[in-house]
Amino acid sequence: MKYDFNAPVNRRHTSSLKWDVADNELPMWVADMDFPCAPEIQKELQKRLSHGVFGYSVVPEEWYAAICGWWETRHHFRMEKDWLIFCTGVVPALSSIVRKLTTPGENVLIQTPVYNIFFNSIANNGRNVLESPLLYRNGAYSVDFADLERKLADPQTSLMILCNPHNPVGKIWDRRTLARIGRLAAAHHVTVVSDEIHCDLTDPGEEYVPFASVNKECRQNSVTCIAPTKAFNLAGLQTAAVCVPDPVLRHKVWRGLNTDEAAEPNAFAVPAAVAAFTKGADWLDGLRDFLFANKQTAAAFLKEYLPQIRLVPSKATYLLWLDCQKICSDTSRLQEFLRRETGLYVSEGSQYGRAGAAFLRLNIACSRGTLEDGLCRLREGITRFVGENAQNYPR
Repeated sequence: MKYDFNAPVNRRHTSSLKWDVADNELPMWVADMDFPCAPEIQKELQKRLSHGVFGYSVVPEEWYAAICGWWETRHHFRMEKDWLIFCTGVVPALSSIVRKLTTPGENVLIQTPVYNIFFNSIANNGRNVLESPLLYRNGAYSVDFADLERKLADPQTSLMILCNPHNPVGKIWDRRTLARIGRLAAAHHVTVVSDEIHCDLTDPGEEYVPFASVNKECRQNSVTCIAPTKAFNLAGLQTAAVCVPDPVLRHKVWRGLNTDEAAEPNAFAVPAAVAAFTKGADWLDGLRDFLFANKQTAAAFLKEYLPQIRLVPSKATYLLWLDCQKICSDTSRLQEFLRRETGLYVSEGSQYGRAGAAFLRLNIACSRGTLEDGLCRLREGITRFVGENAQNYPR
């Protein structure tokens, strides 16, 4: 293998959000990989660092060309340069868009269980979180279109945040589903903001469908948030983009991002993104193979040692969504127990909405040894938790 994703990296005591935990704890929660970024990206960052002057930066032509080239080559979607706006992150962009495209007291619709920060971007800005829970049947998720249409039709609903691919369930939405969402949103005058930050983290051989690529209706009524940060492990560099084909909508988003001072790059944001999208393809393909192998390892372990936990099948992200309904209906206490008793730190499902209350989210973007350690801790913790709560354990 050209790139060694099993090479150990000690991230403790580096001011890491993920790893700033007790020495006996193993963090497998936040969506942050334990791999160094691609050497090709590191080389460009070292080159920029060696210049030694870090004044104000602008967005050069290379940035636009890198993004347009990547999406056309990798995702079969031809973007225009004018559609793109630099921003410091997908979350800042989402919050800015909520403020600019809605008014206080209006509804912003999300499909739960979904990325927990969506709730913050809505509620912290005085808007109402409107949940349209996904259907969960036989271990698989789909859109509840009857519920979705009813809530899009509410006159107070003005914006929908779509997660594509979906975090935490790992779903790649197909073109037909996206077209139907787009048709309903347009019919009820609801703008769609598509968070596509996980788009490059699909299983080998799998492709995601950009929402704006589906048809003209989707393209003209949407804002797409994209970034190299998840796929190339660059979250700390604050580099992202929004793609807005419609000129009127684009002007509103541009005004919002500039008003919020979220549209200016730091000295490393642009060179990192350009290197990722022009030189990172081989590294990313190797990463996807490694993550897929980790998924298979985890699936086999759960099947053999923890059959009471159902692993929700996924084709995207490095986040496993674990159905714990046979153990408990609310994993908040289970998550606390696992961390306290085994040191395994995972995410409880309720933070992704009420529909996720009986689930855990597990990050497997780590070395094989770390994964195996985490799985063994999970087995130990679940076994002890069930034993101590035998009277409540479903038979």
